[in-house]
Amino acid sequence: MILNKASLLLVSTVLAKSAVGAFWNMTGYTYCHDPVVYEEDGKYYGFCTGDGIQVIKSEDGGKKWEFAGQIFDSPLKEWDEAVPPHQGSMDVWAPDIEYYNGRVWLYYSLSTFNSGTSAIFLASAESVGTGSWRNDGLILKSAADDFNAIDPNLVIDKEGNPWLAWGSHWRGLKIARVDPETMQLTGDFTTIARRSSYENPIEAPSIIYNKEHDYYYLFVSIDYCCVGVDSTYKMVVSRSKKITGPYLDKEGNPIIDTKNAGTIFDTGNDRYVAVGHQDVDQKIIARHGYDAEDNGASHLLINDLKFDKDGWPTY
Repeated sequence: MILNKASLLLVSTVLAKSAVGAFWNMTGYTYCHDPVVYEEDGKYYGFCTGDGIQVIKSEDGGKKWEFAGQIFDSPLKEWDEAVPPHQGSMDVWAPDIEYYNGRVWLYYSLSTFNSGTSAIFLASAESVGTGSWRNDGLILKSAADDFNAIDPNLVIDKEGNPWLAWGSHWRGLKIARVDPETMQLTGDFTTIARRSSYENPIEAPSIIYNKEHDYYYLFVSIDYCCVGVDSTYKMVVSRSKKITGPYLDKEGNPIIDTKNAGTIFDTGNDRYVAVGHQDVDQKIIARHGYDAEDNGASHLLINDLKFDKDGWPTY
């Protein structure tokens, strides 16, 4: 990893509007947009949108965080070939990381604002701690498709098979099988969520399977990010007995072509506005929020994941 400077940003313990538990009390370098959090050997790593994929880490159980460098120190030739509008840029979006079959797999996306010309790429390593990331190449690209190739999420189903969900801002969210040997997409693309209006954004799928309740839970972000405290981002959730859906909201309604594509889960609070682009695993919920006390800067927020008596996630 190539180290560089980052600004010291602090996160305080506050309650979200819909919370039943507090955010983790974290200090240090917690600036992160589109976070994914990964635990390895007692350390937490956060991977974030930014130059070359920004990395932060905590060695004390998630209390104090520090900047830990970036994955790429220069653009790859394949990036420019797949996404010409991205030419020469180091801005890498929405990383997602998962351990599977002896390696750590890091999917990430490249795009530009207000463009459907996008691509998802893959890198991998034996472990996060050792680094030495291998370029595993292009996974998917989009142009005039019915999806936008951004916001990948690697999901392992209850039988141990890998899948990739992704998308999409303007269009619906997709899922497809992943070849366990190549980690490339294989098979048909299935739409798992889509809002009723093309103009209403939906993106950042994060899917988990909960064995106790025997459901797949789909968390997504809706509305607009990326304009600080003027953002309108929020998280919604739905669930299904099958990884490919149909996913239903709390009222039992399908989430294809509906207003919110799920049940509202978190909208932030007076300080941390417009929370979203979540990463959910078996233990925690991570997402970013725009800090009204820090000029709308994006901070990493984490809660413990819980479930209510009806088998719906909470925190």
